[in-house]
Amino acid sequence: MGRAFEYRKAAKMKRWGNMSRVFPKLAKAIEKAAKEGGAEPDMNPKLRTAILNAKAENMPKDNIEAAIKRASGKDAKDMLEVTFEGKGPNGSLLFIECLTDNNTRSVANIKNIINKNGGEMLNNGALDFMFSRKAIFEFALPEGMDIDELEMELIDAGLEEIEEEEGDCIVHTDFTDFGNMTNKFEELGIELNKATLERIANTPISLDETQMEPLQPMLDKLDEDEDVQAVYTNFE
Repeated sequence: MGRAFEYRKAAKMKRWGNMSRVFPKLAKAIEKAAKEGGAEPDMNPKLRTAILNAKAENMPKDNIEAAIKRASGKDAKDMLEVTFEGKGPNGSLLFIECLTDNNTRSVANIKNIINKNGGEMLNNGALDFMFSRKAIFEFALPEGMDIDELEMELIDAGLEEIEEEEGDCIVHTDFTDFGNMTNKFEELGIELNKATLERIANTPISLDETQMEPLQPMLDKLDEDEDVQAVYTNFE
């Protein structure tokens, strides 16, 4: 449990990199949510979640408000959620999620990064059976609440797994139970630190430093791309 918990924490930090890359990606998610469902977080669950995740990465309030304002402006861009699938060196598999206002640019950029770094693009759907889509919630265990007690409370909302380490909790559900679990946390008065939909490898592989070496440049380039929101892999 502890190893998986720490792995996800480390993966999250690496994926987002520094603030110059983090904030534009988060702003895109906020803009899309606000444009689709309105600028009032209380009336727009998707926007509420986007803001929650932005705050988890210490995005300033001014940046969040500016992103919401842009979404309601006359020059607001329509953004499309697109995914790409590929394979890299040494048996690595990549599931890439993008948020873009120019799909042609995204296709060209992702294809170029993968092909130039020893990888190969795959048809969409090729990796569906290799990854499971999960809803993942992070929060601090409420004072006075026992982890076993909380587990019982969350089962009816779709709980699949709960992890706890030093007072921090991670809850996993199927992605279809995202809304049910969010509502349950609100009912219990639990304030979430983060709530995301992620893709988890069904059969992860282990790569040593030598095997990771040819793969790292590809991951770095994907992380730097303005349209890439998340990159999921099958290695530990």
